[in-house]
Amino acid sequence: MASISKLGNPSLAAVSTCSSPAFQSEPRFSICFSPRSSAKWRAAPLRLSVRRVSADRAPLVVRCSQQSGNGSTSKRTTLHDLYEVQGQSPWYDNLCRPVTDLLPFIASGVRGVTSNPTIFQKAISSSSAYDEQFRQLIAAGKDIESAYWELVIKDIQDACKLFEPIYEETGGADGYVSVEVSPRLANDTKGTVEAAKYLHKMVDRPNVYIKIPATAECVPSIKEVISFGISVNVTLIFSLERYEAVIDAYLDGLESSGLNDLSRLTSVASFFVSRVDTLVDKMLENIGTPEALDLRGKAAVAQAALAYKLYQKKFSGPRWEALVKKGAKKQRLLWASTSVKNPAYPDTLYVDPLIGPDTVSTMPDQALQAFIDHGIVSRTIDANLSEAEGVYSALEKLGINWNEVGRQLEAEGVESFKKSFESLLVSLKEKGDALKVVSL
Repeated sequence: MASISKLGNPSLAAVSTCSSPAFQSEPRFSICFSPRSSAKWRAAPLRLSVRRVSADRAPLVVRCSQQSGNGSTSKRTTLHDLYEVQGQSPWYDNLCRPVTDLLPFIASGVRGVTSNPTIFQKAISSSSAYDEQFRQLIAAGKDIESAYWELVIKDIQDACKLFEPIYEETGGADGYVSVEVSPRLANDTKGTVEAAKYLHKMVDRPNVYIKIPATAECVPSIKEVISFGISVNVTLIFSLERYEAVIDAYLDGLESSGLNDLSRLTSVASFFVSRVDTLVDKMLENIGTPEALDLRGKAAVAQAALAYKLYQKKFSGPRWEALVKKGAKKQRLLWASTSVKNPAYPDTLYVDPLIGPDTVSTMPDQALQAFIDHGIVSRTIDANLSEAEGVYSALEKLGINWNEVGRQLEAEGVESFKKSFESLLVSLKEKGDALKVVSL
């Protein structure tokens, strides 16, 4: 009988790359990125300025790999200016092994990491870096889903360790790594609370954010989890109505926590951006009038600007000031879904116009590379508020129901994460079955 420990190294995939080519030592910092021409762009509402990438610049990009972390150092980038000058924290929307490949990101100014079921599905299914731990878990009798969570928890713990210095330097205001509860629980209030408590206990790191979706069923979960003293990243927010409910849940949780010191209990509200334009643009094209077509590409940034206005309103006044006396921190707005889906739009469309203090922008590779190379560091989020209000109202007059847009995108987001989660479990089961057969 062959034992599992004596097997070769059966991989979930033959090739493992989680993102883009590795950091290299170059005399100049630039990004290996083929810029899209902005000549087709006609709809940017907030006077964006987009520059081309110079063709003669040497490539300098990053990736997650199977090898040991390279720990390369990077020169100062626009990400440092983004945080130090404008007060916005740049985070990286990706995670895979070895997590030490995040070191060049940290050196380049990244201050936190977000993950989700889709990110882990891609990481685990495309890399052999998880094989040895998975083999050990199966040999120990773990079921497939339990093994999945142990793979995830190890990555989160290791990433938290890398960002711990930032967490400590900022007094717990930054340096977080996010892990999401099972997407199967998106409509389960109690189950989400129990899952959040379990993940918080198992990760056991001060700088972990437990991600909870902003579904109607999970908004009460947010309040309860916060009241237990667990920091939360609220995800899948697509409308102002739901965003306000999320803020209220955070405030209610702080007030019911019973804690006299709230300084280490924090939260972010992940407001999704590009997906809004993807859906609303289709609606506008169906309407087909010149007025409707002229509003394409403007919905997402306009709504985000109004979300920031709501943020400023809700985190002020007597109720908030009473919590501040106990050390409470604002629930920062986090811009998510920042990659451009329409190739006709500028590649920094969902980063450049959303810069403001006390916010976070989490960027996948494409958006991160583009912003480092030619992003504009300037406070923009509330620079054209009247224009944003005008766009929002104009869309309503055309029959766009913002709350319905939010509900549809939320349902699609939940379903997408469920699909990734289930797909990965199937892949892991097949691999686990193969390991058992070989061991016979």
